[in-house]
Amino acid sequence: MNGRTLVISPNWIGDAVMAQPLLQRLKQQAPGRPIDVLAPPSAAPVWRAMEEVAEVLETQFRHGALQLRERWRYARELRGRGYADAYVLPNTLKYALIPWLAGIPKRVGYKGEMRYGLLNVMHVDDVLPRPMVPFYAALAKAPDAPLEPPPRPRMRVSEAVRHAACAKAGIDPARPYVVFAPGAEFGSAKRWPARHFATLATSLRARDPALQIALLGSPKDRTAGDEVLALTGPERILNLAGATRLDEAIALIAGASAVVANDSGLLHVASALNRPVIALYGPTDPDHAPPFSDRARAISLRLDCSPCRQRECPLGHHNCMNQLDPSLVLSALDNIN
Repeated sequence: MNGRTLVISPNWIGDAVMAQPLLQRLKQQAPGRPIDVLAPPSAAPVWRAMEEVAEVLETQFRHGALQLRERWRYARELRGRGYADAYVLPNTLKYALIPWLAGIPKRVGYKGEMRYGLLNVMHVDDVLPRPMVPFYAALAKAPDAPLEPPPRPRMRVSEAVRHAACAKAGIDPARPYVVFAPGAEFGSAKRWPARHFATLATSLRARDPALQIALLGSPKDRTAGDEVLALTGPERILNLAGATRLDEAIALIAGASAVVANDSGLLHVASALNRPVIALYGPTDPDHAPPFSDRARAISLRLDCSPCRQRECPLGHHNCMNQLDPSLVLSALDNIN
């Protein structure tokens, strides 16, 4: 088959990871066809860690802005790259405009806001809420094709890149280290309390005084990491939230003995790197975006009020996370290691 394939990335890191099985299917269908990904800078490092991706094209479009002139100019640049098909993963009009303006013959995506004509292979999602991995992977098939279990998301990091990230972060790659991801972009309701992360860290260090613990996240998560350190002391605990680029965080996760994370982008990165994962769910549904590692455990109290899918607890008590005791997480770590 001639030409190239264009995949337009979701804006969220976790969604980008969960879209990876779509690329596996596309590569199986056309092994010789290069796959390029159009992605915002925030998600670009995720795609660069996927072996199916030939090139990542970074965009600078403002979030929520139509920017019609800018999209038309960008589409003109894409015309010369010889794309035969495009898969539009964001469910918005503005991203569906790009492959249409670029004259890409086959334009695939889900029915969304005023996208008729812009997409000419239209999928309809009648199963709500469908787990995200099969949701994206289904785009590789015809809209009326029977659903099949998708492959698991997968990413890869070379040993050299991993060792370089450890050296920069001050982690000894020859000794075990555990990664905590105490943040979540969606909102405070998805965050396990800092005191629970601190209790878990204290328990792990009591068992193995030489264990290294790295706290990862975005600059917004720096405060959550500082709260953990204030309760534990900094010995062998590094707050790297906001101090590492996303590609460096991916490399650090690739070498971790285990990862404990809220429902966040870094959780799905750890899963795609096949690390032992403990995933903590409060206001979100673990069945919607579960971890896929060989050794993984999704923990949710499944209270009557959850999943509420709210950014902040509407009842004010945040019991779905406050009552998720660190002893449950410690036991889960014992069972997956």
